[in-house]
Amino acid sequence: MSPLDLLGRIANVEFAAMVTQVNRPGSKLRIHLVDESYIDVYASRKLPDHFGFHWERSHIDGSVYRYDSFPDVNWSAVSTFPFHFHAGTQETVVAAPFPTDLEQGFRGFLRFVHERLARTI
Repeated sequence: MSPLDLLGRIANVEFAAMVTQVNRPGSKLRIHLVDESYIDVYASRKLPDHFGFHWERSHIDGSVYRYDSFPDVNWSAVSTFPFHFHAGTQETVVAAPFPTDLEQGFRGFLRFVHERLARTI
């Protein structure tokens, strides 16, 4: 099972209350949520610690949240570099509050999304 297939299964089974659909457009996973926002998931097949989880809400309230391990030098001062978290905007970057392991980091990110959605729905 590919990493994206595994993450799709986790989303469908463990977070079914907030997930309406999971599909694989191209080389990413897209998870549609009950509030009409979505999460795009990228995971390298060659480098297991290279991934990105992007929760797109700009069409709802202007916000985006992204946890990724892309070694962007703009965020090299972040204590968890290369892991970092875009907390509401592209420019608001903080230390990663989630595990660095792909699977556990994904679960942590989805728990964050679930908690946020519970406040708004």
